[in-house]
Amino acid sequence: MNRYMHRALQLAQLGQGSTSPNPMVGCVIVHQDQIIGEGWHQKAGEPHAEVMAIRSVKEVALLRQSRLYVNLEPCSHHGRTPPCSDLILQMGIPHVVIANTDPNPLVAGQGIARLQQHGVRVESGVMQAEGTYLNRRFFTFHRHQRPYVILKWAESSDGFMDVDRRNGQKGSVAISGRDSRFVVHQWRSEEDAILVGRGTAETDNPSLDVRYWKGKSPTRLVIDPERKLPIDLEMFQLSGDFYRLSSASAVAARSLEKRELILPRLSVDHILKALHEKQLLSVLIEGGQKTLQAFIEAGLWDEYRVFRSAETLGNGLPAPRIPADVAESRQVGSDQLLIGFRQ
Repeated sequence: MNRYMHRALQLAQLGQGSTSPNPMVGCVIVHQDQIIGEGWHQKAGEPHAEVMAIRSVKEVALLRQSRLYVNLEPCSHHGRTPPCSDLILQMGIPHVVIANTDPNPLVAGQGIARLQQHGVRVESGVMQAEGTYLNRRFFTFHRHQRPYVILKWAESSDGFMDVDRRNGQKGSVAISGRDSRFVVHQWRSEEDAILVGRGTAETDNPSLDVRYWKGKSPTRLVIDPERKLPIDLEMFQLSGDFYRLSSASAVAARSLEKRELILPRLSVDHILKALHEKQLLSVLIEGGQKTLQAFIEAGLWDEYRVFRSAETLGNGLPAPRIPADVAESRQVGSDQLLIGFRQ
């Protein structure tokens, strides 16, 4: 069973960065220990994995003697596409194997119940941990009513994330190497949103796009409590979605109109609530130090990714302290990448 579920998870991964707000789902159909159909959910609004796998089967009559492996419970409600559980019943598939039940209240066990009520044998929990990890953004969004939060920064070997800017120095200072920058742009293409604070926006004037990687750019977010940032910044001028997060008490004009998210308080929990309402499943926090520290202190984060350079700065802006044990460490070019998760 694990062999076929592993394949379903591999297929699901192919949808990373394009299925949100839906989960990543892969499906494998097996007849007499031979795979006769495969598919995955490729993009939100398009056919689900079960539909794609069933369509790929050449001898449809074999479906009545086959097992269907899917990493997430088949849906049972009408959304932008019809319920997959109905299609499974229509095709007479007698046995369905699932990794995870769906945390979305619109499904939440109803797909499994519908299949069982019509005589389908359903097994769940196969490679459950791997399925949960793959769709950790989707699970966090529905279980905790907030996006999955990834903290990202680069630091020198002596623990600084930026140079001393008390002399008013502007412009981005590269701490990590070229290879790491390509990796970061790949990460951006995989997440729904990217967020920086006012200081980073003003000092670095970042684009927050994926110019070093093929894929979609995330929704750009900047915290600007008093609406003091100039609207000719790169992030405001590029195409694609962006929002300025400002305070309801700010007196400056709302120059960005519909691109303004006005919050009663610019606390971490209020920010995440607003992003949840915008159906953003994940957010990559790219700084600066004050913004990263706010998420760490609030305990509202899920994963950190830190590039540690071999170079030293001697002095400057101290990087946040890594907030949990390192789960994974690997070399990316000249940098060491450290990854960890909130317990």
